[in-house]
Amino acid sequence: MQMTVLCYIRYHIIAVLLLLLPMQELMAEEKILIIDDPGSSSDTVNAVQWRLVTDNVMGGISQGRLIAASVSDRQCLRMQGDVKLDNNGGFVQMALNLTEDKLDDIASYTGLVLEAYGNGESYNIHLRTSNLWLPWQSYRSSFIAPAEWKTFYIPFTDFTPYRTSKTLKLEKIERIGVVAIGREFTADLCIGKIGLYR
Repeated sequence: MQMTVLCYIRYHIIAVLLLLLPMQELMAEEKILIIDDPGSSSDTVNAVQWRLVTDNVMGGISQGRLIAASVSDRQCLRMQGDVKLDNNGGFVQMALNLTEDKLDDIASYTGLVLEAYGNGESYNIHLRTSNLWLPWQSYRSSFIAPAEWKTFYIPFTDFTPYRTSKTLKLEKIERIGVVAIGREFTADLCIGKIGLYR
């Protein structure tokens, strides 16, 4: 009799836990706003939204390319290139302009989340806001991308102003840049999902 009661209790505990799993997944999804997902079939998600920018715009000679790719069974955007310091250059960047719908309630989020696969090199994330005027100004944070998929959570508090005294205003963010910068090296970086997290 006692064994039957224990089995009954265990059965109901397991049943309740199974019922809660979809709720936990839903709650986890609500904490992340996906900005871009190269693996999505959505018409709004494609490589055309991202653009490649190199130091050629200021006379440098760094070279790069941005392609849709599949790396370790995951769809991504892959930025490859050679960063050169000649002619005061030194960067290769993939940049994404944010649309107004992506800016809604951005101040309620803690930071950026992104999936990355790299070559063991250090890369930057640059945030541009509408109140920055000079092209070299931004808010910057860095990460080291290993040769395996890894998810990075980068709080907005980790972004430091670069050549500006203005404080980062989240509601004014208009562009995200993923950048190979500052030294001569070969860049090879894949970006999967990128979004905001709470």
